[in-house]
Amino acid sequence: MLGGAPSRRYGPQARRSARASSRGRASHNSPTFDRNTVSTPAALQGPTMKLLILDRDGVINEDSDAYIKSVAEWIPIPGSIEAIARLNQAGWTVAVATNQSGLARGYYDEATLEAMHTHLRQLVAEQGGELGLIVHCPHGPDEGCDCRKPLPGLLQQIAAHYRVELAGLWFVGDSPGDIAAARAVGCQPVLVLSGKGERTQATGLPQGVLVFDDLAAVAAHLLAVEADR
Repeated sequence: MLGGAPSRRYGPQARRSARASSRGRASHNSPTFDRNTVSTPAALQGPTMKLLILDRDGVINEDSDAYIKSVAEWIPIPGSIEAIARLNQAGWTVAVATNQSGLARGYYDEATLEAMHTHLRQLVAEQGGELGLIVHCPHGPDEGCDCRKPLPGLLQQIAAHYRVELAGLWFVGDSPGDIAAARAVGCQPVLVLSGKGERTQATGLPQGVLVFDDLAAVAAHLLAVEADR
């Protein structure tokens, strides 16, 4: 629950640490991977659609401080495409909310961004899945828009498109802005340690943030929770 439990980490590294801890050698900072300790996503608690919202850079594809400016620079993180496809095959809708201030900075144009997203959709389709709505903020940090994370405008656009409530839905990101946007609308903030995730974790996390190694670990967890129901 938001504001309830402390941040916890889940995924292969956490499981390895937990096994070592039982032998007295692991850090106490890596808890045992236990599905029962994580609140069930709102999408699995009732009739609402199974919707998962993702940040893009650092979650689906490799991030860069120099920006992702072309299809050639858009490189998927290992396991991320397969994770989206697996979730979709299990009935999940996976949407994307991404800041793209490179547009305002003139690093690339809308056609190039659309080409990146077409490539992403094609990769997911090749794995037997389908990606849902992609929304982006084209503005720079000083333009005063309401869609640039950490503001929640992009999440609200997704909610309006699918006609769902955001409370309790999982939003997966790698930055403090992603966490803040999630908390602003009652989403469950989920941090992955890919992209800027480790840097974000090192600054300290609000209570209630779930931490996974990467998107593949998030998908594995959600599918395991479903299998246990």
